[in-house]
Amino acid sequence: MFTLASKLTQFGGALGAAVLWLGSGLINPLHADSPSRCAVDDRGREVCLHASANRIAALSPGATELTYAAGAGDQVVAVVSYSDYPPQAQEVASVGNHTRIDLEALVRLAPDLVIGWVTGNPTEQMETLEALGMPVFYIEPRSIEDISHTIERLARLAGTEAVGRQAAAQFREGMAALTARYSDRAPVPTFYQVWDEPLMSVNNEHLIGQVMELCGGENVFGEQHRLVPRLDVEAVLAANPEAIIAGGMGEENRSWLTHWEQYPNLAAVAEGNLYFVPPSLIQRPTPRLLEGAQILCEKLEHTRQKRRAS
Repeated sequence: MFTLASKLTQFGGALGAAVLWLGSGLINPLHADSPSRCAVDDRGREVCLHASANRIAALSPGATELTYAAGAGDQVVAVVSYSDYPPQAQEVASVGNHTRIDLEALVRLAPDLVIGWVTGNPTEQMETLEALGMPVFYIEPRSIEDISHTIERLARLAGTEAVGRQAAAQFREGMAALTARYSDRAPVPTFYQVWDEPLMSVNNEHLIGQVMELCGGENVFGEQHRLVPRLDVEAVLAANPEAIIAGGMGEENRSWLTHWEQYPNLAAVAEGNLYFVPPSLIQRPTPRLLEGAQILCEKLEHTRQKRRAS
């Protein structure tokens, strides 16, 4: 097992000096003495802290948003690129992006808890942080319930349980209300475009696929084996969805939808069912998914109304 001293020797230079400055503030989350706060992360590891985390590094935009939702925004000292919500997160020091962390900058900020993304952050760099003694808690919500559970776990580690419980409950209640309202409506064959080049969608196991289902959408690529399958235009034309929903490349960019207008025989085009949902509301597994789900459900209900009127 690596010791802190051996890692200092290995890394040396400015990074080593930064770790020396941190001194005894670092603890090993798996070998803490009399831990007072513990939670199991999404890699199945129990992470324990001596006390509530007061200096949190959130290493993905989703991790940042979830940490703020848990009531721990004031404790966030480091984020990564595109951590743009809530707005105050943009004022926090950035330590690179989710695929490449500036380790030296991160260590200088002396976090007592690092929130990592299971499949997003570089494995080698995350292992380095752990070897240096930083508690790393990995998250990656894969279901609607996972979002609430993640908020509760982050609140536990940050000592903000009351806020976290309230936020988690509001999200659960909101999604349950949408499910009760829409899940039994007449199904709408739907294609969700998550990317344009290459053309990509989602299957039923994907979080967006789960949202489509609760809205009464029938995902035309739901049975694909890959979570995010790659497709070609011919596959979409053959599936002939009644509605096409795209996230676009920005919050106000509907350009992906205009591409489909060149296929007038496609049901979604012929019936005018080309819809846009801001990607930050539907493609991040955070509480704002509730707002994105509300929009998506309304779009599919609009499709049903037009169907009934014809």
